[in-house]
Amino acid sequence: MIVWFGIAQIVLALLAALVCILEFSRKRGPNDYTLGATLLVGVLLIAQVVVGIVQPVAGNPAVGDPLEFWMYLIVALLIPFGAAFWALVDRRRTANLVLVVVNFAVAVMLYRMMVIWG
Repeated sequence: MIVWFGIAQIVLALLAALVCILEFSRKRGPNDYTLGATLLVGVLLIAQVVVGIVQPVAGNPAVGDPLEFWMYLIVALLIPFGAAFWALVDRRRTANLVLVVVNFAVAVMLYRMMVIWG
């Protein structure tokens, strides 16, 4: 795992959570800003899958358990897309709270993946 890329993903996930909580406090439902920020987090997780495949081949293998790393990555990859789909179906403002939790959870999972990678 590339350290600067992981840190950038964590920062982006926390910023996406902040955007979602601001939109919730303004009493708005999910919109292009909240869904776009969450989907951007998901797209960067797809890039992290590619990095996770290439890094061991390039000589940077995981120090910790690779199975644990991949399970975190797969679940973290599925969560933003599932939450974005759910927010599209349920357009109430509380969907933004779900997006906050999802983005924060992804940030925590990315930190844990960085720890596992070593």
